[in-house]
Amino acid sequence: MSASRKASDPERPGRPTAAHSQAPTQKKRPRATTTRRKAPRRPPAPSLLKLALEVQRRLLESYGEPTWRTPLPPVDELVSTILSQNTNDLNRDRAFAALQERFPTWEAVRDARPQAVIRAIRPAGLANLKGPRIQQALRAITEARGRLELEFLRELTPDDARDWLLRLKGVGPKTAAIVLQFSLGTPAFPVDTHIHRVSGRLGLRPEKASAEQAHTLLARLFPPESYYSAHLNLIQHGRQVCKARRPLCERCALTDLCRYYRKVVAPKVKTGAA
Repeated sequence: MSASRKASDPERPGRPTAAHSQAPTQKKRPRATTTRRKAPRRPPAPSLLKLALEVQRRLLESYGEPTWRTPLPPVDELVSTILSQNTNDLNRDRAFAALQERFPTWEAVRDARPQAVIRAIRPAGLANLKGPRIQQALRAITEARGRLELEFLRELTPDDARDWLLRLKGVGPKTAAIVLQFSLGTPAFPVDTHIHRVSGRLGLRPEKASAEQAHTLLARLFPPESYYSAHLNLIQHGRQVCKARRPLCERCALTDLCRYYRKVVAPKVKTGAA
């Protein structure tokens, strides 16, 4: 298959009371209003930029130049990414294939009865949430564009394309970044649970930074031409070595760069050796 913010009404002045009308009133001078300019973002510290480049270099040495599957058309990628939320790649792909088998076009998915879509995507889990989310996104695209297509996003700046996608209900920073980077070839740095964990342990981002914040933070550290390989290799490293419960630090090529290793693992190693 191929594929506004509310402005508050001005306050109406209230009718004066009898007491107000009898007593003399002093006119208040209007407050001077100043327009605050957005403070320019500080560039990342040189040490962080250097760390990101070295992490990228070593991951390329460890895993090579990664290749993902054949790029999907942007609407296909959007639907696939919504299906991928809170599940693994296998379940996502099963649900996506079932959806394509059940409906001949995305227009048919958009206009279908909700229960029919929900039944088709059950392998992905959370079908009661993802089904309506997919249909809402498809309807919103049609309403905005007059047809189901996202190719026009190639003509926008990366920030404008990202903002457009984020207006779709159910589309967050990760989903938008995946559509941009892997379907449209527009620079974006998607952050999944593995990347969020690994980047935090390495010290590439503040420890308390959310996954949403990490999208912007990491995109500023890595060169745009490296987003594709850095994203995929960080995921690979998180799956194979820097695991959530028990990171395999003894197999890691990044221990001398890693904040987590210095703070948590190295002291235990020294204590055990003493």
